[in-house]
Amino acid sequence: MTDDKKPGAESPDEGGAAPDSAARPAPEAARQSDSAPPAAAEPAAAPAKPAAVKPVAAKPAAARPKPKPKPPPEPPKGPPDPAPPDGMEAPIAVAAVQDALPGAIEAVSYWVGDWTLIVARERLLEVLEFLKTAEATAFDYCSDVTATDWPPRERRFDLIYCLYSTRLRHRIRVKARVAEDEEVESVTGLWPAANWLEREVFDQFGINIVNHPDLRRILMPDEWQGYPQRKDYPLEGPGELLMENPQDWLRVRNLPDEAADLRSGADAGAGPDSEIE
Repeated sequence: MTDDKKPGAESPDEGGAAPDSAARPAPEAARQSDSAPPAAAEPAAAPAKPAAVKPVAAKPAAARPKPKPKPPPEPPKGPPDPAPPDGMEAPIAVAAVQDALPGAIEAVSYWVGDWTLIVARERLLEVLEFLKTAEATAFDYCSDVTATDWPPRERRFDLIYCLYSTRLRHRIRVKARVAEDEEVESVTGLWPAANWLEREVFDQFGINIVNHPDLRRILMPDEWQGYPQRKDYPLEGPGELLMENPQDWLRVRNLPDEAADLRSGADAGAGPDSEIE
């Protein structure tokens, strides 16, 4: 059986390429398109820089007003001298003085186990003599004589005697309040060892102790100005010289004497012709 060709129909070999052959790219053109380098990509645009922000100047803080300095505290006018606690019985020595010398004891103080008799200055020697000689007290040893200074008080000094009984083994302190211009009787007749102790009180505080066998300075030079343990004594040194070192003060003090010696030596060396011009 033979195939009959329809009129008008062409075979691919006879009539040429198929109708879609024109749309197919030629192999050479395809190879050229494949071998061509790809087009360079356009660079990405750089990000926009943020706008510069100008710093805002900080406002200066308002100055705080300076607080007013606190006024200095008032200087103490004296020790508290606390009284004994209620219900505490006074020792025999205290009761003996109060019974034997009425009115001589101005006050009795007790602090951390120590008893103190505050005595009128005018009767100080009388009280001390009783404390040494009475059988109930027998304070045969004066262990110390000292003083404290309280300038705001009218009677600025507390003159303090520390007594001990070697036989009864008890202690007591006796205190008298003394003004700057008042006198106090020496106790060297009762306790000879108080000699140098009273000299030290005179040397450092200037308390005038009368009837003392040898009242003069013991720590400072005889010509020293002022009394170093007084609270109004200048820290820079004595008087107008304002020197802390005693040797410097003595050297300055001796300058007038040395100058006088030089002048006297010069006058002695001058002959009788020295007055002739």
